[in-house]
Amino acid sequence: MRLLIVGTLKGQLSIATKMAVDKGAAVTNAEDIETALRVMRAKGADLVMVDVAIDVRGLVKAFADEMIAVPVVACGTSNDARAAVAAIHAGAKEYIPLPPDPELIAAVLAAVANDAKQMIYRDEAMARVVQLANQVAPSDASILITGESGTGKEVLARYLHGKSNRANQPFIAVNCAAIPDNLLESELFGHEKGAFTGAVARRIGKFEEANGGTLLLDEISEMDIRLQSKLLRAIQERIIDRVGGTRPVPVDIRILATSNRTLAEEVRKGTFREDLLYRLNVVNLKLPPLRDRPADVLELAAHFARKYSEANGMAPRQLSADARRQLTVARWPGNVRELENTIHRAVLLSSGPEIGVDAIRTPDGGRLDERRGSDAVAAQAADIAEAMTRSLVGRTVADVERDLILDTLGHTLGNRTHAANILGISIRTLRNKLNQYADEGLAIPPPPQGEARYEQRYG
Repeated sequence: MRLLIVGTLKGQLSIATKMAVDKGAAVTNAEDIETALRVMRAKGADLVMVDVAIDVRGLVKAFADEMIAVPVVACGTSNDARAAVAAIHAGAKEYIPLPPDPELIAAVLAAVANDAKQMIYRDEAMARVVQLANQVAPSDASILITGESGTGKEVLARYLHGKSNRANQPFIAVNCAAIPDNLLESELFGHEKGAFTGAVARRIGKFEEANGGTLLLDEISEMDIRLQSKLLRAIQERIIDRVGGTRPVPVDIRILATSNRTLAEEVRKGTFREDLLYRLNVVNLKLPPLRDRPADVLELAAHFARKYSEANGMAPRQLSADARRQLTVARWPGNVRELENTIHRAVLLSSGPEIGVDAIRTPDGGRLDERRGSDAVAAQAADIAEAMTRSLVGRTVADVERDLILDTLGHTLGNRTHAANILGISIRTLRNKLNQYADEGLAIPPPPQGEARYEQRYG
């Protein structure tokens, strides 16, 4: 694990540094935000501890501006409660009083390490994905993680890294959708001084930053196809070229990639290289949407309730029976991300010892179970369409056609002419099909009396 400590605070952070080293962390020190940025650009870190005397909000913003995702923990004297609250509001995940307690330092380091390894699940559908992930995690094979937005693709990627032989090396994530195309190449491969306007110094790219560890290419389907060819070479050869560079740089990394699109379809559209898909998709881990793993809803909800109660300095609160029922019947189109935000909101809105149903609210303040008429109709239609689609999977066209014809005939009370019109086929075709089904031993609804006489006369 790599730790960056920003600030001095009368030398007390040096005590924290020694404790962290004793716990097996590789520690780098920086006196100010600019130095911290240089360290993050060059080496990266898994955790940043910052003196509250430093502008914590400015540090968090500087990291965000450069697309650097790293948890920040603030440190200050134990009696500086106002600074502690301000640091949390500024974006710090935790506050540690100084002088530091060895057990507290160990707990913080362990929490950061465990975040990468923790998977919360109970549903059998998710258990199968995790089982496969455990099988492939020790290898260096490239893995493609797919699923709808909010299903937890990056969480699974971090889990894979934590279970791999590279767990003690860097895990670097790049959101390909969040970085403009003209900057993504430099972000991935780095650049030399003077490579383009504004390149005032050499910058190490994410490939080099992840050297020895794992590189996650998040939402890779958003990458411009022209950059995909350079990425393919880097993955195949394990060699990169910095923008403006003249010498190839070898790298030793494992590649993970995520996408909420079907990449085979993107290949057919011509927006994604087929050879790159084959290179990335050695193993595909497909995360099911939350609506398809109902047993996970309450497990995740309880986890988020504990997490956000602790984060907001509140006593742990349980979900009431009514709240649990409401959570289990919701469809969760935003998946785990939507559930997490809902529970975070519920923790803040609840006032009693339990999180009641009144605290389970939508972002605009409405009750989760209060849908407008059109929304309810749309949701019901979606449920019906989804159920119908699932009922067709695994069946032959002939079976589906037979059931459709017989169901339609039953709906028309045996009227062949009416059924043929509904089905859009000729009456002769319908009769031939019914004769075939009768020969197979199926019960065929008889025609109404008038039509039966017509059949007998003109059949």
